[in-house]
Order: sequence, then C-alpha cells, then structure tokens
Amino acid sequence: MPELPEVETYVRELRPQLLGKRVVGGEVHWPRIIAIPEPDLFLELIRGRRFDSFGRRGKYMLLGLDSGETLIIHLRMTGEVRVQPATVEPDKHTHLLLALDSGERLHYRDPRKFGRIWLVGDPADVLRKLGPEPLEDGFAPDDLGRGLAGRTASIKALLLDQSILAGVGNIYADEALFLARIDPRRLGGELSGDQVAALHGAVRTVLQAGIEGRGSSLQNYAPPSGEKGSFQEEHRVFRRTDQPCYICGTPIRRIVLAQRSTHFCPTCQS
Repeated sequence: MPELPEVETYVRELRPQLLGKRVVGGEVHWPRIIAIPEPDLFLELIRGRRFDSFGRRGKYMLLGLDSGETLIIHLRMTGEVRVQPATVEPDKHTHLLLALDSGERLHYRDPRKFGRIWLVGDPADVLRKLGPEPLEDGFAPDDLGRGLAGRTASIKALLLDQSILAGVGNIYADEALFLARIDPRRLGGELSGDQVAALHGAVRTVLQAGIEGRGSSLQNYAPPSGEKGSFQEEHRVFRRTDQPCYICGTPIRRIVLAQRSTHFCPTCQS
C-alpha cells in the first residue's frame, strides 16, 4: 500500500499533468470505487470543473477543483492514477475515466478494487479522524508522546494507527524503528522520553528520505511518470529477512505484529 512518501510523489507528479485542465466528461465502470457521492451525481458535479490545487493528507491525495470541492483519492493496495492520451484504451481494471479539455483522459485503475474516491466540499468529512502530519513543522516529540501515552499495544501497531500519526505504514514504521533502535514489540506506553524523541526524529528522517527517493517501488507501486521510485534500495530491515544487519551483521528477523510482517534486528533493536 502506498504510504506518505509514495502519495506525496504521486501528488507532485500529477500537478504539472493536471493543473488548469478541465473535466469535460467521465465514465464510472465500477460504481463502488466512488465512495461519495453516488456515481451519477459524482459525474454531474465534476463535469466542467478545473483542477487548481494539489495536496496530501496522510495517505490521501487531495486534488482541488475551482468549485471549491476536493477530489480525494486513496489508492490502497493497487490503485493507480494516470493521465493518458485519449487514444489509450482502458483495460478491464480501469474503473474511472475523466475526459479532460486537453484531449487526454485521467484513468483510475485498480486490479484489487480496494481504493476509493470521494468528491466533497469539506475534506474534513473524510479525513477528520487522521492524526498529525509527521513532516509538519509543528509536529514535536511531545505530540507523538501524547499519542503513545498509556497505550498497551506494540509500538509497531501504534505507528500503523492513522489516528496517532497520519501516513506511516509498514515500510516506514519498520525503517523508523530500526533507525531509532527500538524493538517493534515494545509497548508504546512504555517508551522513555528519550526513545519517543528518537522515534520522532527517525520517522521524519525516513519519510523525508522516502520522498527524496520518490517512494519504494515494490510490487505494484510506480508514480504517474512510470519511472519507479528508488527508496527500496535504502531499506535497512524491510523485506531483508535473514540478511545481515548493515550495522552488526545479525540476521534480520521477520515476525508478525498487528497482522503485518515486521522486520527488525534483534541485536540493534534489543
């Protein structure tokens, strides 16, 4: 599933492809992909609207329209957004087409159909439960500490909780915990102040590095340009099971926490 760096890359690459372009028509090929409003109303409301702003909240893309409404897209596991020439025919996994006044079409493609799209006047209607943005200037160690205080779940599970921290998923949680030298099985509420501060810095570091690498291209993810990201080449623990730790040489271990594969060094993160 694309995480904060992958979604940020998506938004940055879609901006020059969509800015100023107007929707002149559309087709919904799988109605459930549109969460809000009903598909027919969705097409009616978006027709004639021009893309004029681009943002991100957690793992959600926010494509602003000149009507003041926002097209919110959550890619989930296999969603893709591409701006294609009108001559490119959609395949069986393309569930939404938006025709643009440039003669191109925006394709939303999703083989597993887990992604969702909203068209709303107020993005908070969809996003109000999200926690703080970890890369915002105002996000401090104390903010993370308050989110973890008294919690009895593993720190790995808590990093995946989008109400505590928006945008962090499996890859960057594992990488941040390794950088902070924290065992992913530790209870979140038991971390010391120094450990919380170290984790706060580690989360920001790995997310920023992920953005600079244009994300981690594993399995299905590739940005709109089609050029894969490179951060997977910098992974220290994620999907490196039984390979030697780059610091101490101990084989990286894989366990399951919060129903997710979790990778860590049992020596460095003891």
